[in-house]
Amino acid sequence: MKKITLLYLLGFIFSAANIFGQARSELNFGLIGANYEIPVHKDITIAPSAATNLDLDWLTLGVKANYYFDNLFGLTDAAWDVYGGAGAGYSIYNGNEGKDSDLDIGLHIGGRWFWNDKWGVYLELGGGNTQGATGGLGVTVKL
Repeated sequence: MKKITLLYLLGFIFSAANIFGQARSELNFGLIGANYEIPVHKDITIAPSAATNLDLDWLTLGVKANYYFDNLFGLTDAAWDVYGGAGAGYSIYNGNEGKDSDLDIGLHIGGRWFWNDKWGVYLELGGGNTQGATGGLGVTVKL
């Protein structure tokens, strides 16, 4: 029952965010999470995010900050992005093992490739202090 409730909560969060998401430039969604990237500088974005693990035992609500290394590395091709960043949020434990919910702080690196002007795929690797290794593989859509 807890896992079904978690899935409904995630669906509600993403539906509500989509209604109010007019200022966001990209939506990243994958197997274990989603976020909306908001540009604050030509190389920096912030992104409200929600993520879980494959067992649906954790729900982490937070914010990520990304620095895009494209200009630094001379990646002039608009099809590729390389980024790194940090995230902070609160991880809620929803499992049966008696673990505690806690503040989650972590680092990540990632890359993205766009196959056309609107759609792309991303791969992100990282870790936090509550769930262990996190990251993602998913799809990006430019809004």
